[in-house]
Amino acid sequence: MICNNIGINEKGRLTFAGQDTVELAAQYSTPLYLIDENKVREKMRIYVNALKENFPEGSMPLYSSKALCFKKIYGIAADENMGVDVVSPGELYTALEAGFPMDMVYFQGNNKTDADIEFAIESKIGYFICDNLDELDAIDEIAAKHGIVQKILLRLTPGIDPHTHAKISTGKVDSKFGIAIETGQAEEAIKIALTKKNVELCGYHCHIGSQTFDCKPFTDGAEIMLKFIAHIKEVCGYEAKILNLGGGMGVKYVESDPDIDYSANIKAIADVIKKQCKDFGINMPIVLMEPGRSIVADAGMTLYTIGSTKEIPGYKNYVSIDGGMTDNPRYTLYESAYTIALANKAAETPVKEYTVGGRCCESGDLIQEHVMLPQAKKGDILAVMTTGAYNYSMASHYNRLPKPPVVMLKDGESYVAVRRETFADLVRNDL
Repeated sequence: MICNNIGINEKGRLTFAGQDTVELAAQYSTPLYLIDENKVREKMRIYVNALKENFPEGSMPLYSSKALCFKKIYGIAADENMGVDVVSPGELYTALEAGFPMDMVYFQGNNKTDADIEFAIESKIGYFICDNLDELDAIDEIAAKHGIVQKILLRLTPGIDPHTHAKISTGKVDSKFGIAIETGQAEEAIKIALTKKNVELCGYHCHIGSQTFDCKPFTDGAEIMLKFIAHIKEVCGYEAKILNLGGGMGVKYVESDPDIDYSANIKAIADVIKKQCKDFGINMPIVLMEPGRSIVADAGMTLYTIGSTKEIPGYKNYVSIDGGMTDNPRYTLYESAYTIALANKAAETPVKEYTVGGRCCESGDLIQEHVMLPQAKKGDILAVMTTGAYNYSMASHYNRLPKPPVVMLKDGESYVAVRRETFADLVRNDL
């Protein structure tokens, strides 16, 4: 199996986090999001320990909320001594409601409204990751109104192409995110930031993209950022204390994807940073990273019930499930690869190729194509693996479908972290 929390029990059924997925589907119904809490904690500890071992005091991972956001996840992050980054006032509000310490929250985004900034400052947020000069002016003005000096990092684009899908590549010069180093705009932005009376520039942020298996784009990005830190120290007399390298390390979705040693990657990045700091004559900064997908992706699985099958001789075989692009839009968006199995027939040999179709009134509503499965029939439980990241968080109400619940698995027990939506929830805000 693609992850060590997946197996097959003596009944020939798929297990997840040591629990029978067919029994979980019967208990909670489908569609159903499952999250392995122990796996989430394990991944968080890998990042926490690796950053602590390789970088100066104060270095830590920030859990990237956009990957999977609900109240319980913030409680887990707090337990594991992680900070968090949020990209919207809704994520910030969720963290606030969960009681997460606001001084460990970093607020991202390329278009924070004045209302967003006001809410964050009133919530006593730790840092803004400032994306542009308009935002810089707004933070300074609103901070002045509240009588505070607000800490920020400036988001810079290092001009790195990580060779991932274009829609998840963010570090190139031509990006909607950040201020480009290559064009000279980053240097000008820093000079302006240093004149602001109600803003404290604490360092820089960069993010090259997502689902990256090769370590080299991260080390290349670090080298560019450190060279820039040295340059700004020389021309402005300002040396950044914090360097946030963003997230983006990949996850194994299918057998052909490589395994990643996250600790080894972080050490490799640290070795480059130590050498570059020595070469450039700068102090080693506090280093932050923003893992999201690599924390929660393989901690997740989604279960569906097959409602029908269809064979088109000479063309395709379809299985239709009781979910679809509303609870997992990633195949529709990116043609993302997934590993799929029939949970109640996990020990059987795959004999037929299927396309897994969702229930939405949309021809593009597919979860995966060219999937080898045992003979499928109505009532079978279909499991899609590695769905902890960007599934629940990207879920929608298209076709007026309620969102599935999130059920946490821990130490042989299960509990509901997010309840299943009802039809009443769908019309709650209608007038």
